[in-house]
Amino acid sequence: MSATYYAPHGGLPGQDQLLSDRAIFTDAYAVIPRGTMRDIVTSFLPGWTDTRLWVLARPMTGFAETFSQYIMEVQPGGGSDTPEEEAGAQGVLFVVEGEATLDVNGETHVLTPGGYAYLPPSADWALHNRGTEVLRFHWVRKIWQPAPGIDEPEVLILNEQDIAPTAMPDTNGAWATTRFVDPNDLRHDMHVTVVTFEPGGVIPFLETHVMEHGLYVLEGKAAYRLNNDWVEVEAGDFMWLRAFCPQACYAGGPGRFRYLLYKDVNRHMPLRLGAQPQTR
Repeated sequence: MSATYYAPHGGLPGQDQLLSDRAIFTDAYAVIPRGTMRDIVTSFLPGWTDTRLWVLARPMTGFAETFSQYIMEVQPGGGSDTPEEEAGAQGVLFVVEGEATLDVNGETHVLTPGGYAYLPPSADWALHNRGTEVLRFHWVRKIWQPAPGIDEPEVLILNEQDIAPTAMPDTNGAWATTRFVDPNDLRHDMHVTVVTFEPGGVIPFLETHVMEHGLYVLEGKAAYRLNNDWVEVEAGDFMWLRAFCPQACYAGGPGRFRYLLYKDVNRHMPLRLGAQPQTR
């Protein structure tokens, strides 16, 4: 089955519209529905031309602290030769509309919808829209955390549609994950995956764990349990979860329910608040 990917296009509701939406912000989670991603909440970045973005997540003390996530919108001819300004930052790009020309470490790659790129902190990269359509892609950023005996990961250029999803045990394929990185590869301290539920698929228990999450709904709709609440989410919505927020899901159909998932993994928990573990 071919994949579809929802992306915001901005705009503004008319003055005849009532204020009725599903935006939620609590101490444990946030739901940022697609209807809030309007022109007036876009931002711009130094070093990028003909580009705007929606900021979905940023590190916040006492909430989710490990990552930021943007939806980038690049007009034809736009882009950046100096996209990342923060030392130590790694990134994942995931294209949902248009075509990205990615130059990294002297090699050129073209990313189309479903295209994924992992960019380690040392990567020398630039990105431009050399096509004729607007480019929209997710950009997930995290400071890479060194560990003793662990080398920095290499660049990865992949496409979701070329990777067979891995079914979760005992689900008969109703719940599956498309993984771009081997979960046993300890060089990676974050995973960005695509999770798919067939109609009727469920997370049949309240997941409660240390990993923070960003979940952007690419396709379909579902009822999602977040902490004490059941919320309805659909394509274009973003769920933002702090560590240990209980979560479960029921995908009632009629079509597949799919989301882009971020989580932090594979590192010790720092015991000094605000400190990064020191290598020996």
